[in-house]
Amino acid sequence: MASRVISVDPFDFVAFGGTGDLVRRKLLPGLYHRDRVGQIPAETRIFGVARADMDDAAYRDLAREAILAHVPEHEQEDEVIERFVARLAYVAVDALGDTGWSDLAARLADAPDRVRVYYLATGPDLFGEICRRLDRAGLVTPASRVVVEKPIGKSLASAQVVNEAVGQVFAETQIFRIDHYLGKETVQNLMALRFANALFEPLWNAARIDHVQITVAESLGVEGRAGYYDGAGALRDMVQNHILQLLCLVAMEPPASLDADAMRDEKLKVLKSLKPIGASEAGRVTVRGQYEKGAAAEGAVAGYLDELGRSSSPTETFVALKVEIENWRWAGTPFYLRSGKRMAERVSEIVVSFRPIPHSVFDEAAGPIHRNELVIRLQPDEGVKLHVMIKDPGPGGMRLIRVPLDMTFAETFAERHADAYERLIMDVVRGNQTLFMRRDEVEAAWTWVDPILTAWAASGEPPKAYRAGTWGPSAAIALIERDGRTWHEDDA
Repeated sequence: MASRVISVDPFDFVAFGGTGDLVRRKLLPGLYHRDRVGQIPAETRIFGVARADMDDAAYRDLAREAILAHVPEHEQEDEVIERFVARLAYVAVDALGDTGWSDLAARLADAPDRVRVYYLATGPDLFGEICRRLDRAGLVTPASRVVVEKPIGKSLASAQVVNEAVGQVFAETQIFRIDHYLGKETVQNLMALRFANALFEPLWNAARIDHVQITVAESLGVEGRAGYYDGAGALRDMVQNHILQLLCLVAMEPPASLDADAMRDEKLKVLKSLKPIGASEAGRVTVRGQYEKGAAAEGAVAGYLDELGRSSSPTETFVALKVEIENWRWAGTPFYLRSGKRMAERVSEIVVSFRPIPHSVFDEAAGPIHRNELVIRLQPDEGVKLHVMIKDPGPGGMRLIRVPLDMTFAETFAERHADAYERLIMDVVRGNQTLFMRRDEVEAAWTWVDPILTAWAASGEPPKAYRAGTWGPSAAIALIERDGRTWHEDDA
């Protein structure tokens, strides 16, 4: 089954932080893939912008190295690589000073009406200043778009400062707040499963769904990000953006259309329906943890404090929450969320667990009847499984077994499918904001998260320890098991 390549008009792509990890690891390889399939017109230009003193040739060498390092060998084509790097240019710009802005303006001057994508692959402290200097240099045109990465602030107040600074220069229709999880094939398939099939939507409510689990687990530690991470933690780094966005897609009402604002209106309603978690509830429905030394695939690994080089830290590397949505569709159906570093394996998945059958017609010899579960795997091995009960083949009476109806993307769609960043960059070029967060979404998420952070700080309790290579502290298991449920393990 061949995927359809939708053409776009020529555009200029300007990556601030152009020598950084995100550009080398995701953006340049993603743009290379779009070039490889013929989606990027010949006139399109790509500019790397950073403080380093570098010429075009050196930047093209950097791009070649990035492609060779981050694109699978069988997808590396010498002719395409050379065609792609020929598009690249480099401009040395001081984001906090006056140097280089006139040079960037000169490079872009010959195509003033073309779509310009300014991708801010920098820290959020630079977002406002870069936008202001783009404006002063006369580089903001009606066809300009700006892409900002998370984190957008560390609290509601700081997020409002960032949003206000960017919003003073760019209209909301020009601002693309990117969350790469929303660009994943499986996440978009969640919308297709819900809204393109008569099978699921009649069951998609508290009367038929017992609970929902969302897990985003990483097997790696904080690695070289310890300095940043210690000022953030798992709640800010993963829950406030990625996990709450996934929750919104699971829980939202059907939008009137796939128009960007129709989608985002429904997600905003979910965020505003989240039951607040304050000081009186935080100890009961939240768990925070911090990994100690333990074992991983590569062998013995250090604990978080060892990586940080400190004797103590209040920062959580793991969080689990029981979340309730106070509306008619979901009242009484809990959502269990968890995310952490140095966990047993790298996995991101959504598990929709349906209520048990009201009565069994089978005798005890048939065995237990397990709940039906819809498992949407985001990474690795993207795909969807629906776990159902069937008869175990063979003579000897009725014996029931649980099996998955499996749609693993790698098997179902043999060809390569686009990375999340590839899809989202092309959406920016087309001006499609459907998979991007609106300002009020970001601020509504912080409005819900801030009281949890405040409650944790007021309690004075340190994060609970868990060994690296496990599924988090035992309190996270108790959080769900005291409700008579258990965290999902893919046993089929």
